[in-house]
Amino acid sequence: MAVFTVHEAKTHLSRLIQQALNGEDVVIARGSKPVVRLTAVTDAFFEPLPDDELRHWDNG
Repeated sequence: MAVFTVHEAKTHLSRLIQQALNGEDVVIARGSKPVVRLTAVTDAFFEPLPDDELRHWDNG
């Protein structure tokens, strides 16, 4: 797992995105405390949710 400071992440964002796309764990820390994990979005993220799952999100 690679850990980067916020400053490093801002400076090297394109590289960190590529690392995440390659399946590597990328963590961004404030000081010594990890606060964010950068991960790639899988193709499944864009697939429609099943009806039974959608009911949990429906406010109507």
